[in-house]
Amino acid sequence: MRIRSKVRRVAGLALLALVISAVLSACNSPNILDPAGPVAEGEKGMAIMVFIVAAVVFVIVISALLYCVIRFRDRPGAADASQLHGNSRLEIAWTIIPSALLVLILVLTLTTMFNLANPPSSSPSITITAIGHQWWWEFVYPDQHIVTADQLNIPVNTVVNINLRSDNVIHSLWVPQLGGKTDVIPGHNNTMWLEATRYDSSNAEANMYRGECTEYCGTQHAHMDFVVVVQTQSDFNTWVTQQQGLAATPALGSAAAAGKQVFLSAGCVGCHQINGVTPATTAKLIGPNLTHFGSRQLIAGGVLDNNPTNLAQWIYDAQAVKNGVDMPAFNGSPGSQGNLTQDQLNNLVAYLESLQ
Repeated sequence: MRIRSKVRRVAGLALLALVISAVLSACNSPNILDPAGPVAEGEKGMAIMVFIVAAVVFVIVISALLYCVIRFRDRPGAADASQLHGNSRLEIAWTIIPSALLVLILVLTLTTMFNLANPPSSSPSITITAIGHQWWWEFVYPDQHIVTADQLNIPVNTVVNINLRSDNVIHSLWVPQLGGKTDVIPGHNNTMWLEATRYDSSNAEANMYRGECTEYCGTQHAHMDFVVVVQTQSDFNTWVTQQQGLAATPALGSAAAAGKQVFLSAGCVGCHQINGVTPATTAKLIGPNLTHFGSRQLIAGGVLDNNPTNLAQWIYDAQAVKNGVDMPAFNGSPGSQGNLTQDQLNNLVAYLESLQ
């Protein structure tokens, strides 16, 4: 009896741990059952159909199992159960039915894939190139001549054709509420499309959707996120005009002006471009373009909100925030780029945040 009681206790704790893990795993995660575009809507429909089929199979199998366990359980004084060689009809049935269900799921999957393969030709469209780095996303708008990072701005009710590139390892881009995941493979150009059809003019946060990398790409894979900002066409046009401008010039004598000199002298120009400040180059840069850095929602590959406190932490010791990234520390530690004083750090933060 003690053994049975212990087994029940362990089983109960294991079940509780499983439930808690399932609940916590959904915290701060995009809801794939709340699609905001046609691609995600189609995938949601397929997922629900597969779930229904799986649920029906589960209920039937478990019900039959419980019936057999209870109906044919061993009883005191009962005769030995008779052994059967088999039942051909039953064996044929449980072979054909699962096969038919698998074919049904295959048809649903292929139908969804073909329906979502090409975007609707009736919708307006833009083209964007998404480049996967370790571990952050860069977004290039070739027609608008814009380069940004960690944030993808798109107009509502517009097809977004995305060319996928990687300059290191395999990544996979996914915006759960807008479109399905697609691999980003070095040396193999890939494409995907998505469209946002929902916009809430009274709630700005409702128009932001989390994107992420879903292919293991190194130690900071879990911290390779970005945000998609959905805008009206008018707001998007305004954003494009603002992003096409050169970097803002800080006022003479201001903290931002002093920070600009820190940026130019501390080695930042070796990895980052600021249009109108650093020399134009076609060479591959390690870090993101910072021309309008202050206008972005996220920094550090989606790890931190863009605010002065987080930015100072990131500049001073990026490795403590996101170990293994290319961004060096500026705290005087071994391997760091330099040792910024507190005033230099504050001025550099003021300058970068002024780049709207």
